[in-house]
Amino acid sequence: MNPAGQTPCDKVAILHGAPCAGAPASGQRWTLAAAILGSGMAFIDGSIVNVALPAIQRELNASAAQLQWIVEAYALFLASLLLAGGALGDRLGRRRVFMAGVALFTVASAACALSPSADLLIAARALQGIGAALLVPGSLSLIGANFTQAERGRAIGTWSALSGVAAAVGPVLGGWMVEHWRWTWAFLVNLPLGAVLLLICATRVPESRNNADTSAIDVPGAVLVTLGLAGIVFALVQAPLHGWGSADVLAALAIGIAGLAGFLLVEARSAAPMVPLRLFRIGDFAGANLLTLLLYAALGGGLYFLPLNLIQVQGYGAAAAGAAMLPFIAIMFALSRAAGHIVDRTGPRLPLIVGPLVAAAGFALFMVPGVGSGYWTGFFPATVVLGLGMAITVAPLTTTVMNAVGAEAAGVASGVNNAVSRAAGLLAIAGFGVLMAHGFNHQLGESLQALSLPAGVADAIRQQQDRLAGIALPDGLDATLRPALQQAIGGAFVAGFRQVMGVCAALALLSGLSAAWMIGRGRQP
Repeated sequence: MNPAGQTPCDKVAILHGAPCAGAPASGQRWTLAAAILGSGMAFIDGSIVNVALPAIQRELNASAAQLQWIVEAYALFLASLLLAGGALGDRLGRRRVFMAGVALFTVASAACALSPSADLLIAARALQGIGAALLVPGSLSLIGANFTQAERGRAIGTWSALSGVAAAVGPVLGGWMVEHWRWTWAFLVNLPLGAVLLLICATRVPESRNNADTSAIDVPGAVLVTLGLAGIVFALVQAPLHGWGSADVLAALAIGIAGLAGFLLVEARSAAPMVPLRLFRIGDFAGANLLTLLLYAALGGGLYFLPLNLIQVQGYGAAAAGAAMLPFIAIMFALSRAAGHIVDRTGPRLPLIVGPLVAAAGFALFMVPGVGSGYWTGFFPATVVLGLGMAITVAPLTTTVMNAVGAEAAGVASGVNNAVSRAAGLLAIAGFGVLMAHGFNHQLGESLQALSLPAGVADAIRQQQDRLAGIALPDGLDATLRPALQQAIGGAFVAGFRQVMGVCAALALLSGLSAAWMIGRGRQP
């Protein structure tokens, strides 16, 4: 029997050491604002950095490998520590860990802006990734702890809608700041946002934690998965520079494989694993995560190169490059709810087959534009088709992940799927870098041979091959040779870009086929 006056909400609050969800309303509004601002800050930072990469390369004289690490250092720690960050919040206090993430992210953003070299910027980005791993899972957990089940759907809908606005505004605003000021503003914008967010959390957001969960944090798992992913990524990024037979590449590859193997062993034996491997015995869950791995590898890896193409080859400004994907975001925003209704009527299997196939067509269309192609005839059709494919896919994918495991494990399942999507992009950027370098170097070599170059000019170009389309042309070239070399460099980048997009299309196609094979059939892998 309930004690007098104690509601079911009170019982949940006592069990989890949290305030009663749903009261007071003012606290809920501030909590929702903090969740939106926190996730938006992390998301906007990532989108701004992508359009800032050409300016960073030019000012810091960065190689293509260093540009990759500027993105990969952040993604590595976010993907590896995302689940551990969520568990820390549940154990130590969701607001406390969220604030720690915000503080670290903000300080690291200042370090990024002050970095005088690409290597120091990479180190600061790694710290940003650790901060993001604490704040990103905390944004939704704050909503879950402070809203009742009846109120939670509306709160998450508001969070999702405003995140969509941030997705649309962030790249354009960031591109404008990079274009009219400096790339450092891609990071400095986080300082006032972080300060406001910390003030809101300290004064308006209630603390909550799960006092019932006394299991230990899976530290060995977090260390091993970070080491494993880092080793694989290092090998992939460095291989185009040093060759697959070099000692550092082979050592990194061995460390990466050993780390991931150790991670699987630890997770299989742990009483409280970061990634419960038993979930992958469920056919729909395993199928949804295989689809996620393939499709988000294509999305994250392929679209990394798009701003570089638009800015360095096609001549777009940073703001225009940031706006180029607005149709993709608008379609996702407009059609995702309709896709959810389709799932209610037909089940998830059909849209999870059709959506990736449409996305594959979108990636294939990115292979069409050459040097000097217009946006509306070259890149717009691909952006629209890709957005349509992802809009068909995302809601059914989320539904499949959540429904496959039941309500008691839905949070863990969602976290695992989120980590898989981020790890997929992390590995794809590194792997596609190998493909891009091969296609670029091959095409550039052929183009340079076809030109009548003065002595030393071809060598000066080849020595900068690791900068891809960011190659700086030597001074003193005549008026006819300079545009010919620019065309050769741009054409070489487009050749590599087409190879990357071809692989992206193949991965998207495979993701649709994996859904046909594994999802909705009750199959146990």
